[in-house]
Amino acid sequence: MDPVVTVGLDGSAESLAAARWAADEAENRKLTLRLLHAWPMLAPEPAHVPAEFDQNYWAKRLVHSAQTELQARHPALTVVGSLVADDAQNALLRAASESEITVLGSRGLESVQSYFLGDISMPVVARAEHPVVLVRAEPPQEEAPRAVPGRVVVGLKLNGSPDELLDFALHTAAARGVPLLAVHGRSVPLHARLPWGVDQEIGERMTREAHGELHAALRPWREKYPRVEVTESVRLESPAKAVVAVAEGASVLVVGRRRHHHGPAPHLGPVAQAAIHHGRCPVAVVPHD
Repeated sequence: MDPVVTVGLDGSAESLAAARWAADEAENRKLTLRLLHAWPMLAPEPAHVPAEFDQNYWAKRLVHSAQTELQARHPALTVVGSLVADDAQNALLRAASESEITVLGSRGLESVQSYFLGDISMPVVARAEHPVVLVRAEPPQEEAPRAVPGRVVVGLKLNGSPDELLDFALHTAAARGVPLLAVHGRSVPLHARLPWGVDQEIGERMTREAHGELHAALRPWREKYPRVEVTESVRLESPAKAVVAVAEGASVLVVGRRRHHHGPAPHLGPVAQAAIHHGRCPVAVVPHD
C-alpha cells in the first residue's frame, strides 16, 4: 500500500474538521488521503441495486460528500474512500498500523466532558504504532479568526527525548513551512518555592541549565532540518502545564507516548493527557520506545 494519511469519518463536525486538517497534512507531505468509515452493520456490496434499496447508502453518502469537498479544496490530492464492516476501534487500529498518520475528531473537553473523550479515540491513541492526531471541531464561520499558519510546538523532556518525536515535529514544520517551538517544563523543587514565588537564584540557575541541555539536544536536528527555524522555551512549571501554555494558535502540538510492549493495558502519560484534554489546537501523539 502507498503511504497514506487516514482520517476516521463518522459525520460529526469534529470528524469533518479532522478530515480538512488531514487533507492539508497529506498534501503537504505528498501522501494519499484515505477517508475511513467503519460500521459493523455495513452490508455486503450489492450489485446493480437502486440507491433507495442500498443499505449502505448513507455510509457511502457520508464518505462521498467529504471526498467531494476535499477534492475541490485540493485538486492535486489523491483522496480515496474506504467503507469497513467492522467496529470503528478495530478498523482504526488496523488502519493506523498501515498509515503514516491517523487523524481523528476530538470533542471540546470542558468540565465534565473531559472525563469522556470517547470510547474510540483514546484506545486508538494509546495503542497505535504510528502518530495519531486529534482535531477539534472548527468554530462557526462568524467566530473563526482569519487563518494564519501557526508554528509547530513540541514538548520535550531532556533525559533523552526520542528521535521519533523530534523527527515527526520537524518534518511537520518543514512540510508546512512554519517554525518549530521546542518547550521544556521543569518543576521547581519544594525548597526553592517561597511564599511570593520561586527563589530567584535557584530559578535562574535551573533555567540556564535547562536552556543549555535543550540547545544541545536540538543541535543535530537543526543540522538535519536547516530550513526550519527552531526556537526554545524553558518554563519553570510542570511539563504538562508548560506544553498547554504555549500551544495556543499552533498548527499542531506534538507530544510523546511511550509504547507499552508488556504489562497492563496501554495508557497515556500526564503530558499527553494534558495536551489532549486542554490543548485547543490539533494534538499529535507520537509513540516511541
